[in-house]
Amino acid sequence: MNKLWGGRFETPPHALMEALGASVGFDARLAPWDIRASIAHARMLGDCGVISAAESGDIIGGLEAILREVDAGNAAWSPALEDVHGNIEAMLVARVGDTGKKLHTARSRNDQIATDMRLWTRDQVDALGELLEGLQTAIVDFAEAHESAALPGYTHLQPAQPVLLAHHLLAYFEMFKRDRERFAELRKRVNVMPLGSAALAGTPHPINRDQVARELGFEALSANSMDAVSDRDYLIEFCAACAMVMMHLSRWSEELILWNSPAFGFIEIGDAFSTGSSIMPQKKNPDAAELTRGKAGRVFADLAALLSLMKGLPLTYNRDLQEDKEPVFHASDTTQLCLAVFAEMLPGIRVNAARMEEALSQGFMAATDLADYLAAKGMAFREAHHIVGEIVRHCIARRTTLENLSIDTLKKFCADIDEDVFDALATATILSRRNQPGGTAPESVRQALLAARDMLRAKRP
Repeated sequence: MNKLWGGRFETPPHALMEALGASVGFDARLAPWDIRASIAHARMLGDCGVISAAESGDIIGGLEAILREVDAGNAAWSPALEDVHGNIEAMLVARVGDTGKKLHTARSRNDQIATDMRLWTRDQVDALGELLEGLQTAIVDFAEAHESAALPGYTHLQPAQPVLLAHHLLAYFEMFKRDRERFAELRKRVNVMPLGSAALAGTPHPINRDQVARELGFEALSANSMDAVSDRDYLIEFCAACAMVMMHLSRWSEELILWNSPAFGFIEIGDAFSTGSSIMPQKKNPDAAELTRGKAGRVFADLAALLSLMKGLPLTYNRDLQEDKEPVFHASDTTQLCLAVFAEMLPGIRVNAARMEEALSQGFMAATDLADYLAAKGMAFREAHHIVGEIVRHCIARRTTLENLSIDTLKKFCADIDEDVFDALATATILSRRNQPGGTAPESVRQALLAARDMLRAKRP
């Protein structure tokens, strides 16, 4: 029988109940954060006179020794003790005797696990912010290395208008910028200390919550003990932020997979992030991108699992909350792995600029600029749009392109078209005219790259 909190019971739990209730198989990873919080709690108990200074010192010494065992991978975890907290307390009592039992004074497992999870989440938020920054740096490096390359931009996966490759890549820079902002904003809500809330109503012991918060780096104290022990909003937000990152990576994965295919041929993903086929020796598959695309769905499921877990829970703590950890751990681990993969994969991608340029001649991507050309001569854009549509239909019927039409043919559709139309339809002209902030003109993209570099140097999301 679990003697740590089993005095109410005359018989030990059923083996099936032990199996159902055991969480140490997954929450043991919280041990460093649990011990750190316990050390701060023990120090405060001693300073406040709740326990003696000697007892506080013995507990802290024991916890530090246990932490060294944990860090060395030598800790033995028992499912019979349910969770990481029960295991660490048992290890402590084994080291320092009954004094170890005083550590739990003025706290509950409810505020203990809430504190551990906030400490862990705060560190994951910081780690994800660094990984996002690293990927943004890789994007800017890659974009600068291919600053002059142009390719088709698509809508509905149909060729639409020419864009610079660097401009396309900077779209993902912006997505990951918003992701960094989300994590930075979330950190403020994560960094609130629930310890001292005890089971749900607070504690009658004369503790100093501010002291513990300072030692653990919390910026604020929880304002309501009932909310503090049952709040998992920050974990839902965390999974939502991870899901957004994975959604962005999945969108990018889809494009890389398409571009890497012979049908597009725009890029070749490096060998280190590709795999072969068990039967077809010619295959080189973009598996890193495909796996990332697939793993995105699992992270979305983590978010859905947390929302489903919380939707019917009354205040305050309910044992259901034990099930919050695995989805959060998985979301964090998966998102961090995929970000690291993309940051390493990107520099090894080979760009086929010639194939991109060839693709620019397909799909009538100069059509919009031909309509703009006519509008600049005073024609209503809707009329210009109609005329250019007729010209495109003419080209399709004759299997030719806008650029290959003679001036005489063009004039049959509109007498306002002059020889200068061919310069207006050149890719370089089309790109250079999009020179507003946020556009794809070379100068606009250069300014965007400089701004991105400045942002990264300033370490701001």
